[in-house]
Amino acid sequence: MTIDERKSTNLGVIQNLVLENREKLSVSGVIDVLSFDDQVVMIETELGLLTVKGENIRINKLSIDTSEVIVEGSISYLSYSDSDNANTKGGSLISKIFK
Repeated sequence: MTIDERKSTNLGVIQNLVLENREKLSVSGVIDVLSFDDQVVMIETELGLLTVKGENIRINKLSIDTSEVIVEGSISYLSYSDSDNANTKGGSLISKIFK
């Protein structure tokens, strides 16, 4: 899927990122959490792959039913990239567990 196709298919998607004091990040529009440790969390969202970096990072809340994730810790970096690249590197964490 090209970027133009993605933009046209995601016109009705609403996604919110709320960062409070660089310590608490609330993300809506979450599809899956691909990987996480205490320094990096990779989240597949409806608008692409979101990478969160920092120190002492933990996932405080994960609800696939409501498509929300809350990440806490000392957050220093947020970045979006194309989620197609993540799927070619081995799939999601949940898909690895249920293989």
